Amino acid sequence: MDYRALGLKCGLEVHQQLATHKLFCECPSRLEDEGGLTFLRRLRPTQSELGEIDAAAVEEARRKLVFVYEATRNTCLVEADEEPPHDPNQDALETVLAIALLLSADPLSEVHFMRKIVIDGSNTTGFQRSALVAMAGHIDVNGKRIGIPTILLEEDAARKIGEAEGEVHYRLDRLGIPLVEISTTPDIETPDEAREVALAIGSLLRATRKVLRGIGTIREDLNVSIRGGARIEVKGVQELGMISTFVEKEVARQLMLLDVAAELHKRGVRAVSSDARDVTSLFTDSESKIVRSAMKKGGRVLAWPLPGFVDLLKEKLGPELAAHARVAGVGGIFHSDELPAYGISEGEVDAVRTAVSPGPQDAFVLVAETEAKARAAIDEMRPRAEAAIAGVPEETREPRPDGSSVYSRPLPGRARMYPETDVPPVRVTTERIVRIRKRLPERPEATVARLVKEYRLHEQQARQLVQEGRDAEFDEIVRDGADPKLAASVLLYQFAEIRREGIDVDSISPTEVKATFALVREGAFAKEAIPDVFRHMARTKATAADAVIQLGLTRASQEDVERIVEEIIASNPNLVSERGEGAFAPLMGLVMERLRGRADGKVVSEVLRARLRKEKRKEKAEKRGRS
Repeated sequence: MDYRALGLKCGLEVHQQLATHKLFCECPSRLEDEGGLTFLRRLRPTQSELGEIDAAAVEEARRKLVFVYEATRNTCLVEADEEPPHDPNQDALETVLAIALLLSADPLSEVHFMRKIVIDGSNTTGFQRSALVAMAGHIDVNGKRIGIPTILLEEDAARKIGEAEGEVHYRLDRLGIPLVEISTTPDIETPDEAREVALAIGSLLRATRKVLRGIGTIREDLNVSIRGGARIEVKGVQELGMISTFVEKEVARQLMLLDVAAELHKRGVRAVSSDARDVTSLFTDSESKIVRSAMKKGGRVLAWPLPGFVDLLKEKLGPELAAHARVAGVGGIFHSDELPAYGISEGEVDAVRTAVSPGPQDAFVLVAETEAKARAAIDEMRPRAEAAIAGVPEETREPRPDGSSVYSRPLPGRARMYPETDVPPVRVTTERIVRIRKRLPERPEATVARLVKEYRLHEQQARQLVQEGRDAEFDEIVRDGADPKLAASVLLYQFAEIRREGIDVDSISPTEVKATFALVREGAFAKEAIPDVFRHMARTKATAADAVIQLGLTRASQEDVERIVEEIIASNPNLVSERGEGAFAPLMGLVMERLRGRADGKVVSEVLRARLRKEKRKEKAEKRGRS
C-alpha cells in the first residue's frame, strides 16, 4: 500500500516511566502483587480555566461509574488525595532535562505544573498533573529529521485491575510514578517509519540509565490520519514492535469508513432516524439467551431503524456502534446484517423488518436491556451513525492485542487544562543546565559504533542491544570476562525466546544476570544450561548460584563425560556399527540429554568423536583379523 499517496500523517506521544521515587511523594516507584485498604470515589467533570468543559470528561461522567481504589505498601495519603502533593521530585526533573538536551530541545527557564482533567477513574483527584519542561527538539531517524515540539514531566495513572457492574477497580501502586512524555510532529509517513521513530526514541531514553524497564513501563499514543480522514488517537500501545501494525490497521479502518460514507452519499442518505420502536412483543418465544435474560429482568427489546445502511454494518459500522452503546452500560447489540444468529430466528428478523424498516436498503439495530439503558444506548449510537455519513470522526481508541483498536471516548481538547495551585513553579537555572549537559550519556548511535569496533559484533546485534537497553549490561558482562558473542546471543535471542514462553525474564536483576555469566566462566555449569537457569530464576526469584544448585547442574568431570559416552555407545551398538562416525548426531543428542548444563557441548563433542574414531579403528582391525 502506498501510504504516502494516501496522505498518511502520523505522530507519536511516547510515555516512559522514570527510575526514581514518585513525583509528588517519597514512595517507591514499584508495583505490588497485592492491595490493601480500599475506598470508593465518584468523579465529576469540572470547568477549565476558560469556563469550558471537555467533551471526553462529559462522556465519562455519563457512564456513572463508581471507582474502587486499593492502596498498597507503595502508596501514601498523596495518592489517595487525602494530602497535598509534596515538592516535585528533582531527580525526575533532571532526568527529563537530560532527555531534552539529548533531543536538542530548549529547556524552559521555569516549570509550571498544570491539571489535566481525567475522570475515567485512573486518578483519584480527577486530574493528572503535567508540566512542560522543554520545546523545539528533534531526532534524526534514517536520515530524516522528526520534530519534537514538546517534552513534559507528568505523573502516571493508577493501574486498572478489574471491572464489575457499574464499578472499575484500580490499584494505586502505579499512580504518581514519574513519566516523561515526548511528542513528535506528524511527519511520519509510513507504518514502518512510525516503528523506527519509536525505537529510536526508546533507545535514547534507555541511554540515560534512568528509566524503568519491563512490560508497561513505556507506552505510546499514536495519532493517525489519512487524506479525507481525521486524527485518531490510539492510546496506550505497549509493544514497540506492534506500532506499525496499529498504524496499518487504523489506515485500513479509515479507508473503510470513507468507502462507507461514499456509499451512503450514493444512496442519498443525509440523516439518521431518531425513532426507536418497542418490538418486545415479537420476541415472547425467542430462543435467544440474551433476549430472554433481558426480558426476565423486566427489560425490553428496542429496534432502531437505519434507512440506507444495509450491508454497511457487518465488520464495518457494527463494531463502531456497539462500542458507543457500551458507554450507556449495554453489553452489546444485534444488527440486521448479522441476523438471523445468536438465537434470533429468521421469522423474528422478518417481523422486525416489517415493523420498522421495509426498504431493501434499510438496516436496523436491536438492543435488549432495561428500557432506560436501551434508549440511552441508541442515543449514544445515533451521533456515531450520523458521523458515518461524513466519514471519519475524531476520537480516542483503545489498542487491542491483534493491532486493532476500539472506540474509547471523544478526542480530548484544551478544555481539560487548568493551572495546578498546589505545586509551586520550579526555576531551571543556566548553571543547572550546564551541570546536566556535562553528564550526558553516550548517544545511541555512538554506542552502536563502539560495540561494533570494541567487541567485533555485527552492527545489527549492536543496534538491537542498544534498542533493547541491554548495551550497558552487555558491557559489564563482557568486561567481567564473558565471551561477547555468547553474551549477545543470550541477551538478544535466548531472552526473547524465554519471553515468548510467558516468563518474565526481564525481572531478573542485572546483578544476577552478570553473576550467571560469571558462574559459567568459573566452570560451575555449562553454557548450554544458561536458558534453563534464567527460566528458573525468573519463576522462583532464586539467585544464580541457588538456581544452579536447585537445578542439579553440578559440573561433570572429564571422567563423568567419558563414562556417559561409553554407556550411550554401549546401549546403541547397531547404530554405531551401521553408521560409524555418521552416528555422531543422534548419539550426541542422547549424551546431551544426560549431561545438558553439566558439560560444555564442545567437550562432549570431542570425547564422542574420539570414541567413535576408536570404534572405527577397532572395527577395521577386526576385519583384517578375519581376513
